[in-house]
Amino acid sequence: MWRRPWTVLGAATALTLALLALAAGSPLAAHGDAGFVARLDLDGPIGPAAAEYVDAAMQQANADGATAIVLQVDTPGGLDGSMRRIVSAILTSRLPVLGYVAPAGARAASAGTYILYACPVAAMAPATHLGAATPVSLGGDSPLPSGGMQPASSRSSGTPASGDSSADAESRKVLNDAIAYIRSLAQLHGRNVAWAEQAVRGASTLTASEAASQHVVDFVAADVASLLAQADGRGVRLGERTVMLKLRGLPVRDYPPDWRARLLGTITNPTIAYLLLLAGIYGLILEAFHPGTYLPGVTGSICLLVGLYALQLLPVNYAGLVLMALGIGLLLAEAFVPTAGVVGIGGVIAFVIGSIMLFHRGVPGYEVNVGVIAGLAFCAVALLAMLLRLVSRARRAKPFVGDASMLQASGNLLQAVSAGGESWARIGGESWQVHCEVALPAGARVRVTGRRGLLLQVTPLQANKGELP
Repeated sequence: MWRRPWTVLGAATALTLALLALAAGSPLAAHGDAGFVARLDLDGPIGPAAAEYVDAAMQQANADGATAIVLQVDTPGGLDGSMRRIVSAILTSRLPVLGYVAPAGARAASAGTYILYACPVAAMAPATHLGAATPVSLGGDSPLPSGGMQPASSRSSGTPASGDSSADAESRKVLNDAIAYIRSLAQLHGRNVAWAEQAVRGASTLTASEAASQHVVDFVAADVASLLAQADGRGVRLGERTVMLKLRGLPVRDYPPDWRARLLGTITNPTIAYLLLLAGIYGLILEAFHPGTYLPGVTGSICLLVGLYALQLLPVNYAGLVLMALGIGLLLAEAFVPTAGVVGIGGVIAFVIGSIMLFHRGVPGYEVNVGVIAGLAFCAVALLAMLLRLVSRARRAKPFVGDASMLQASGNLLQAVSAGGESWARIGGESWQVHCEVALPAGARVRVTGRRGLLLQVTPLQANKGELP
């Protein structure tokens, strides 16, 4: 009887693998005919997903027999490690790479400037700009102007003054390393070395026409067809050889990101990674409070692992992560420790500060949306207020079990009772044997004043005393 379920499961697994393989191959697949230009669209912050996309797409374009690659750039900057991986892919490419800042209104800021300098041919569309390539220190105390590129290392190309503090020395190392890097790229392709240094040291920027006139880029092109026409006939250096470009009139084929690059781009979005992390933590907490539910635990484990994977790819401040964990722990402790909200308020404050500190806000595109943090903080405050209200109501509530609740109960005599005698009464929906010092008729209202075992002491309930259930 197990044959059919296993057959269905096997068929579903095979179908899933086939769809994944199709999805993996379709975005970058080509027909293999020569004589075309591959276009890659580097749009958005430079991060691990962008680096993987560029690397994979360039290899695929080379395997498909492309003549050249157009790398269309529109980025505010990003992570130093990812930028260097893209630059390395450009410098080692067997195909000439044409860097093109487009469309109109686009920019190649910070890390994008380094990428454009690395391309053998660099061009810009009208109404675009580049520059502001000063690195940003993750420590938060760097005196450097904020240029939006987080450095991966601090290799010194200069000696700091003897009076500099350790923070100043570290900043100077990062700055000198970035200057040496962009100068080497400028010298490699014979471009404006002085302005390249100024873009890093002084966060200078240029428009398209200014960049062309100062020989920062080769020319201004209105579209890809104009780019290929103006690049046609130019000799570019690829490693140890020089290649003459013959690009005029060639068709352009787009190489969009594949499913893996899109997935990586989604989970490495700081806001998504932040939400995944919280979903994982709260899922495991719910599973701990309700063992055997499984769904919160399984979902929370997956979200937590994916969130942690994203965090190790991003510029994370681990002090912020610890503060977030402390804040969540204090909020949970408020449910068990009677502190009138002091621990809970401290937890909310720690959670908000940790959320703000978690990602470095100087790197463009790599900060958590403040609205998301504010919304989660509001929910935490609302949950804390509701918890405090429930605790307050519980403390004011009258007891409903034990002797304390019995001493406040009232009921009706089921039978008449003589003075100092015993009878039966219905109290709290139950029949009790009662003793009364005064004579009362059947149906009289009585109030419990004491208990001896299963015998209740009652007195008449006065009309002005009120009635308790």
